[in-house]
Amino acid sequence: MPKKILAVDDERHIVRLIQVNLERAGYTVITAYDGREALQKIEAENPDLVVLDVMMPYMDGLETLKRIRANPATRALPVIMLTAKAQDQDVFQGYSHGVDIYLTKPFNPIELLTFIKRIFSEQESDDDDDVYVL
Repeated sequence: MPKKILAVDDERHIVRLIQVNLERAGYTVITAYDGREALQKIEAENPDLVVLDVMMPYMDGLETLKRIRANPATRALPVIMLTAKAQDQDVFQGYSHGVDIYLTKPFNPIELLTFIKRIFSEQESDDDDDVYVL
């Protein structure tokens, strides 16, 4: 079963660009256009990863990320922040709130795919490292 990725951005053309590239790579993509909708989709769809913009209406990406990390059910959900906010302070805020990867716009879809594959690969290798005592 393919991994499910939630793409969240208020710019529909960005969501579509992410969706097309990830679907071509074999992922299932669900979409949301603001932070509130993203949290609803996370609860309803249980994605394997979230690609999240910062500047959005209703609830920005940083607040969305805080809520993802505050919820025990989603605390470990990988989040890639994809945003035009590229100042050092913005990047620091993203990492201090628990983002896994911080990418800035304009972005290269191949770079985004590379980071997604890396995250999933690390998850699989972590699963392989489990020790069982009989």
